[in-house]
Parts: sequence; structure tokens; C-alpha cells
Amino acid sequence: MSKIGIIIGREYKTRVMKKSFIFITLITPVLMALLMLAPTLIMTLGDSSSRNITVIDQTGIYAKALTDSEKYHFIFANQSPDEIRAATKNSDALTALLVITDTLAKNPKAAALFSHKQIDIDTKSYITDLLDDFTEKEKLSAYNIPNIKQIIEDSKANIDIQTKVWSDSGEEKAGSSELALILGMVIAMLIFMFIMTYGSQVMTGVIQEKTSRIVEVIVSSAKPFELMMGKIVGVALVGLTQMFIWGVFVSLLYGAGVALLSPQLLHSPDIAATMGNAEQIAEASANPMVSEFIGALQSVNFLQIGVLLIVYFLGGYLLYASFFAAMGSAVDSETDTQQFTLPITMPMLFAMYAGIYASQHPDSALAFWGSIIPFTSPVVMMARLPFGVDIWQIALSVGLLALSFVASTWLAAKIYRTGILMYGKKPSWKELYKWLKY
Repeated sequence: MSKIGIIIGREYKTRVMKKSFIFITLITPVLMALLMLAPTLIMTLGDSSSRNITVIDQTGIYAKALTDSEKYHFIFANQSPDEIRAATKNSDALTALLVITDTLAKNPKAAALFSHKQIDIDTKSYITDLLDDFTEKEKLSAYNIPNIKQIIEDSKANIDIQTKVWSDSGEEKAGSSELALILGMVIAMLIFMFIMTYGSQVMTGVIQEKTSRIVEVIVSSAKPFELMMGKIVGVALVGLTQMFIWGVFVSLLYGAGVALLSPQLLHSPDIAATMGNAEQIAEASANPMVSEFIGALQSVNFLQIGVLLIVYFLGGYLLYASFFAAMGSAVDSETDTQQFTLPITMPMLFAMYAGIYASQHPDSALAFWGSIIPFTSPVVMMARLPFGVDIWQIALSVGLLALSFVASTWLAAKIYRTGILMYGKKPSWKELYKWLKY
């Protein structure tokens, strides 16, 4: 077995067998699911505490508008605002004081809310909606046009534009710009996280071996280049393992979601034959929204996205990991890496912002060049893929990424072989440039 293979096996086994790797691999999908469901769960919880709103209505016409609900209770009073303020200064009985000084149809700013502390947005919105509805009805009644409310309601168009995608054979498939936007942003963030996480692991591993002097023993039997490549490839395999596990989890979740969204199929005797056919699932579903959603999923080339996710992860990781390894070899501790890691992380941070922009404007000049330039292409290209990208652009992007990895590995190896055995000196950028010329 080659020396690089031995180093790869060591790096892979020691990292995959760690409890932290197993824990993160298993818990991350659960945390991501909870993160996506958290806003919905929070909205359902709400605030059940009651709100007492005292009302001073100088017009005497808004008692019908301000009706009580389970949460909001309106109390009409004849005192002055100063009297109510003084009476409720040290009491929690009053949430807010609503003062209406004029007809809101004529003067929309004639209403004001007073309180001893800032009013929450829900309370303000609830009262505003009640007064808005009442005032609109009051204005409509003033026109004395028969059935004017029904006329206005019937005049609303409620247009729902359907999006269709043509395949290469000319077949029409349902599409979804919203789905492509969300998918593009999620994939861009995922590949950014993978590259930065595992790239920094390479740098941390190099620093730990250097500070513990283990590297002095290893380089006596393996060349510095073999050590660097073994570490980079070993950590890459760890990332692919985690990606594979998450891919299986997402596939199972997708299958379960389709089954839940299409309950009619669960009672079908031919469920085994129809379960894998998304078109039959869409047709069997009684809910048009489910049909539309599953049809939109059909237009996404998940096979292409899955394959290119691996390709761009490997390309982007190998490109940046070689620099991370070189920077790790040049310093004696992690605190000394800040001056060197900033130029490495800045392109990736820019790629993240460009990827978010590309998921909204996939055919813009920034999206195109961001998906071609190797330092940003792994993130930006993945953000564009759900919208469809020409094959020649993908081929050009992958080709330039591969050439950049070869060049970056050659440069990083020259720094690595010099810095890995150098101690007690903080190198400058000028010093690193000299190492490149050795």
C-alpha cells in the first residue's frame, strides 16, 4: 500500500470513528428540520394572555367596530386621557388607551394609542385592521350604489400564473420559481458550509501535528507532499461520507413526504407500482397544491444536482484545503493563522453573497462569472443549477476548477514542505513568497 494511501486511511478512520463526527452527522438533519419548522411552531404557540384596551371615542361611532375577542377586550370610558394615565400608572390592568378624536374617514390620523410601555405590533395591527374594515364599509355605504361590496369583490382577478418548463424533447413540465429559489439558496449554503468546515479541519490537523512534533516522525518516512495530500484526501472522504449519509436521510424524508402528501395512494392496491412514479402521484392527489408542488419537483433535475454537488464539493474543497494546509504548516499555533486565513475566506464569503444573488438572478453577469471563476464557482454554480445551466458553462466551470486545484496544490506544496519543519518564527507574506521560490 502506498504511503499516501496509509495516510488517507489514518485520517479517515480517526475522524469518522470520533463520537463528535457520529453525533454531528446524526443530529444535524434533525436540527435543520427543527430550524425549518421552528417559525411555524412559534406562530402556532402565540401569546394567550388577554389585552385590555380602554377607548375614548369622542365621535361615538366606533363601538360597533371595536368588538371583543378571546384575546382583546375593549372598555369604553368617558374620562380624560390624563385621568386614565394617573389611575393606571402602577397597574397592569391597562394594556393601551385608544383615543379617537375625529371621524377616521375624513381624518385617518385622528386615532392614537397611549400606554405606559411600548405597544406590541400584534395589538397595534389588530386595532388598525378593525378600524380599517369599519371605515372602508362606511365609505362604501356613502356612495349609495346597490351591491357595491359584491361588485368590488367580483372585480378582484386573483390571477395565478402557471410556470412551465420545456424539456429537450419539447415535453412540458410544471415549474416553480419559488422552489428553484429556495433550492438554490439551500444548496449554495450547504456547499459553502462543507468547504469551509472541512477545509479548516485540514488546517487544524496540520497545526496539531506540527505543535505536537508528530510530523517530525512522519516526514522521516513520507515526503511532505505525500503527507499533505494524504491529509487533504482523507478529510475529503470524511466529508463525502457525511454527505452520503445526509443524502440517504433526505431521500427517505422525500419519500415519506410524498406518501403523506398523497394519502389516496396509501389505500391503493397498486401503491408499490405507483409510489416511484411522481406523475401518477400528482394525478392521484386530490389537492391541487400538492399536485402543483410534486409537478414542480418533477422539473428539477435532482440527479444532475446530486452529481455536481459532489463534483463541486471536491473541487472547491481541494482548492481551498490545499491553501488551508499550507497556512497551517506556516504557523505554530491557531492564533497565528488570522493574518493568513482572511485572504482565503474572503473569496468564499463573496461567493456566498454572490450565490444568494444568483439564486434570484441566475442569468445575470455576476451569476455567470461567479459560476465560472474557480474561487467562487462551487457556490454560485450550485445556486444557479435549479434554474437550468447550459452544459458548456458547467464543463468550462469544472475544467477551470480542476486546473486551479492542480495549480493551488503545486503552490501549497512548496510552502508546506518548508513550513512544516520550521518552528519559533512567525512568517510574513514576504517570507512565504521566498518559500515559493525555493
